[in-house]
Amino acid sequence: MIVVERIASDGTAHRITIRAHELVADMSLPDGEDAGPDPHDLYDAALGACKAMTMLWYAQRKGIALDDIHVGVQRDAAHERDGVYRLTTRIAIGGDLSAQEHAKLIEVAAKCPVHKLMSEVKTEIETIAIPYV
Repeated sequence: MIVVERIASDGTAHRITIRAHELVADMSLPDGEDAGPDPHDLYDAALGACKAMTMLWYAQRKGIALDDIHVGVQRDAAHERDGVYRLTTRIAIGGDLSAQEHAKLIEVAAKCPVHKLMSEVKTEIETIAIPYV
């Protein structure tokens, strides 16, 4: 389970606890204090991280000499309210790679689980109010 809790009653930052890991999320200025990435940033970052880790996983299993991975994610939310949220990823990878290995790693990145989740899966979300303890 992931837990999100407000850090201070007079602030906008929230602590996110995932297993033994903690990070801070906040609203961007001027609405928040910008003490951490906002929820859109975290969503977008999940895509970049998944692409990077999927390429690494594939390279390790296939014995491909992948040394460096850089994934940039750029957001265009101009039409989000119309139902279109556009993310563009730019991938740079380094190592002693053949053209075929390079192409395969880029292909694998496009099939990462989060990419599929964001583009091919219908997500159903249920929101339940529980008593505050």
